[in-house]
Amino acid sequence: MAFSHRIAALAAVVAIPLGIAATSFALTDRPKSPEVPPRVELDSGSPTPTPTRPAPTPSDEVVSRPPVTDSPASDDDDDASDDDRGEPGDDG
Repeated sequence: MAFSHRIAALAAVVAIPLGIAATSFALTDRPKSPEVPPRVELDSGSPTPTPTRPAPTPSDEVVSRPPVTDSPASDDDDDASDDDRGEPGDDG
């Protein structure tokens, strides 16, 4: 009896997703084939002239240098991390 329940559960696990997929496939619209126009006309005008100097890209922009200071740029004035370095002459 338990074997027939297992077969029924296995059949349901397989049949239900297949039924959903088949229903979904049957209800979808078929795409129409694209229609080609009977006559294609190309623009026969001359191309527009390109500008003599293109607009600068961000990599071409000139940026002024930061002001020069006496302190190093990485100095954050937080000397708490300096205490654990074990420098010579450190009593801690």
